[in-house]
Amino acid sequence: MSPMLLAGALLLVAAITLSLSVIGVVTSERRGVARSVAAIQAIDSAPDVLKAELELPFVERVIGPLGDRFVDIGRKMVRADTAQKLQYRLNIAGNPPSWDVSRIIGLKVLGLGVFAVLGFLYFLGLDWSFLRVIVATGLAAGFGYVLPNVLLYNAGQKREKLMRNSLPDAIDLLTVSVEAGLGFDSAVARVAKNTTGPLSQEFNRLLQEMQIGVGRAEAMRSMAMRSSLPDLKSFCLSMVQADALGIPIGRVLRIQSQEMRVKRRQRAEEKAQQVPVRIMIPLVMFILPCLFIVILGPAGLQIAETFSNR
Repeated sequence: MSPMLLAGALLLVAAITLSLSVIGVVTSERRGVARSVAAIQAIDSAPDVLKAELELPFVERVIGPLGDRFVDIGRKMVRADTAQKLQYRLNIAGNPPSWDVSRIIGLKVLGLGVFAVLGFLYFLGLDWSFLRVIVATGLAAGFGYVLPNVLLYNAGQKREKLMRNSLPDAIDLLTVSVEAGLGFDSAVARVAKNTTGPLSQEFNRLLQEMQIGVGRAEAMRSMAMRSSLPDLKSFCLSMVQADALGIPIGRVLRIQSQEMRVKRRQRAEEKAQQVPVRIMIPLVMFILPCLFIVILGPAGLQIAETFSNR
């Protein structure tokens, strides 16, 4: 009887344990469902502002505030006139759609931190002293800090090169349009329509400023301030002086057109004269040694063989 009683007690304990487990699972499941329903009801009853914030994508909810924090840190690190200089560089680069002063400052701080961490981890794996690792990490962090400035400067230089190449043709078209009887505004509109690239964008902006009521002289000055291209600045200042002194615009445009063509020809001649100097380095380092080997190599082998036989 004793083993049977023991087996019955064990079965009773197992049944009670199984029952409690099932009850616990069901209760936990019900509690989880209740919490989910409560969360949904809380979201439904939340204000519209909170709903709109929760519906934003991850980039705007998380990355955006993090970027704002980087911008705040960067504004404390840079000098007071840095924002003005960056805006000038942005104007030269044509104000790319995804670039602004705040974003560049934030990228400077982000580049500093990322390059510092990656550089420290990389240099730490090398067989260097700790002082050397710290110096190299500082250089890497400095490179990450100035990298956005370098990219912005490079974008501005490429844009100004395109403007320099297309400026003489645009002024020729502007001269022909004015001499054909069109007004200056209509001539600018024709140039903006029939040309492409960054110069067309600048003439479009010039036309828009004149259409919203900005004076011609002020619009031309703004166009000159948005660029560091000497030819464009000279053209804008000439037009401002012609407008102030009452000189016929057609005559000024004709002179500017001739001057631009002369400058373009001079730049082409200058680059042509630089070719011999630039080709000298690869000629001396790569071409002449190969010629020496091909021409003097067999003679050298024969001389060496002759002396070895003696």
